[in-house]
Amino acid sequence: MTIAPWSFSKIKAFEQCPKQFYHMKILKQYEEKETEAMLYGTHFHSAAEEYIKNCAPMPGRFDYAVGVLDSLQAKQGKKLCEYRLGLTSELEPCGFSDKDVWFRGIADLIILNDDLAWVVDYKTGKSARYADKGQLELMALATFKHFPEVNEVRAGLLFVVSKNLIRDTYYRDDEAKLWEKWLTNYSKMESAAANDVWNPRPSGLCRRHCAVTECAHNGRN
Repeated sequence: MTIAPWSFSKIKAFEQCPKQFYHMKILKQYEEKETEAMLYGTHFHSAAEEYIKNCAPMPGRFDYAVGVLDSLQAKQGKKLCEYRLGLTSELEPCGFSDKDVWFRGIADLIILNDDLAWVVDYKTGKSARYADKGQLELMALATFKHFPEVNEVRAGLLFVVSKNLIRDTYYRDDEAKLWEKWLTNYSKMESAAANDVWNPRPSGLCRRHCAVTECAHNGRN
């Protein structure tokens, strides 16, 4: 049983509930439906990419984000939109679809300026209250691997509706410490796969939001 390639979203799904992760991500027993919010986010990302790369006008419903995107467009440096980052298990850079890809991440925007990079992930949710900066850490770590000239990453979760920016700064000198944390998280997922043990983690989400109906904690039972 393989759990690679992994990503931030995979780690978070496992942490939320290993049993749900097993059914949804390993067995792929339940189809994950694309919600209206997900479609909105997909359309926004495509429009933002065209705006940054080709100066295409933003659709009217995304006018609220133009000022924020203009501030990113004004930054000096090479701009990479929807940039796909792959790493091998030896933490070497590789293609997103390579056979030996072990980790995958997609950065909505990377701006490279000598030894400095900005890494931005767009969020279309209305509130930044529950923002998780773990995604920023992983994107920064992958950026260090793909761009060895970069020594500092200024990363941000940009909530384009509320115009909030959750930011952090990462330095190449801290790579080993940060990777240790994520490799520990990955090893828990790997151990569950090796032992085929996927214990449920009951929460308030079980009642209405879990598709795994055979679980004893599912609210539909």
